Amino acid sequence: MHTNIILKVLGLLLMVFSVSLIPPVLISFYYQDGGTQDFLLSALALLSLGSLLWFPSRHVQRDLKIRDGFIIVVMFWVVLGFAGSVPMYFTSNLSISLTDAIFESFSGLTTTGATVMSGIENLPHSMLWYRQQLQWLGGMGIIVLAVAILPMLGIGGMQLYRAESPGPVKDNKLAPRISETAKALWYIYLGITLACAFSFKIAGMNWFDAFAHSFSTVAIGGFSTYDASIGHFDSVEIEIIAMLFMYIAGINFALHFTAFRHLTFKRYLSDPEYKGYTMILFTSIVIVSSYLYFNEITTSWQEALRYGSFQVISIGSTAGFASTDFTVWPAFLPIFLILMSYIGGSAYSTGGGMKVIRVMLLFKQGMREIHQLLHPNALMPVKLNGKPISEKIMTAVWGFFSLYVFIVVILTLVLLAMGLDGLTAFSAVTATITNLGPGLGDVSSNFSALSDPVKWVLTFTMLLGRLELFTLLVLFTAAFWRK
Repeated sequence: MHTNIILKVLGLLLMVFSVSLIPPVLISFYYQDGGTQDFLLSALALLSLGSLLWFPSRHVQRDLKIRDGFIIVVMFWVVLGFAGSVPMYFTSNLSISLTDAIFESFSGLTTTGATVMSGIENLPHSMLWYRQQLQWLGGMGIIVLAVAILPMLGIGGMQLYRAESPGPVKDNKLAPRISETAKALWYIYLGITLACAFSFKIAGMNWFDAFAHSFSTVAIGGFSTYDASIGHFDSVEIEIIAMLFMYIAGINFALHFTAFRHLTFKRYLSDPEYKGYTMILFTSIVIVSSYLYFNEITTSWQEALRYGSFQVISIGSTAGFASTDFTVWPAFLPIFLILMSYIGGSAYSTGGGMKVIRVMLLFKQGMREIHQLLHPNALMPVKLNGKPISEKIMTAVWGFFSLYVFIVVILTLVLLAMGLDGLTAFSAVTATITNLGPGLGDVSSNFSALSDPVKWVLTFTMLLGRLELFTLLVLFTAAFWRK
């Protein structure tokens, strides 16, 4: 393990993050909301800390090993989560405890969208922008952005990329060089964000809200500049745009890249995960909308389809926006929607959850076992799009699923032991490990009512979900530290 190179990279990434505080400084100066000095001092403090870590090792030139990559990814998310809380905790315009500031920061960076704040529309514009920007940076992973500049420093980036990228298959690259891959992802990410912002503006949002909500929509984060979320606007047009871009952001970004490069939609139609993702959302929309209408929860088919579609896509993609208070619907619907978040978006998307591709492989494996009972001597490989999936990948998927379920159970029991009721405990764990955001029970509106120890547990859970368990948990094994 190369301590010098790890500190060098961490220092560099902290310096990059400090630069991201410049937009809130400009926003504060424009709106004269009193936050200019707070954000400027926070930026200088983080820049200085990053410089102190980077400067002593600035001339070190070594390749990263796989262990170095894991350590950097985990340490950076932890360090950045704490660093992101600095402007929130020290700002003179916001009275917030240190625990709440850290919780909000991790929630933003992990694109969870769980908040401890209320009266959000009364916050300074600079703080509103900062919260949304945190989600946008976390959406694709700020480390992937930084990987694009690591080769210029003589540092290989593939180890970081493998540790950071979501999904069961992490070695596929869009371009021959890892830096080109990272750049390609961010160009697509930026393009979709701009398209979303302009669409929101055309639909009736002001420029500030349009960009703020485009950040959290494309990041599938769920933070809003209003307590009522997207429901504040009460606009069908805005809801349709939000649904479209949440749907797009939940698709594999590598698929976006290849479709754009070849200028054809056939790439989508031939991708099994895309078809599975679309089918899951479509089927769920039919179920939820039908339930709303036939149980007379809504007055018309149009209203049932409007609210049913939005909540399905929002929660199914793990964005967590709300167009209405779905927690007051009959119990079947909130539970159904919350459970949907365990599936989440596609691999290589900004969505959370276990990812559609894993769920598909688990289903196919289950069907294979049933058929194997009838034909015990037959060789029946699991196939995806006509191609057999290696047993190594299937073993990894089953291992991930087993660990995922085990952790959900353990963390739910921990929260129950800390005094939460069953519904609140389960939904809080679900909302954070899937990076969804909204929950049920005492966390249906926000997480402010929870005790500080519970918030720390849920902060750790967010990080687990963002790094997809293994990247974080591998650091707790003795084998990782053994030479």
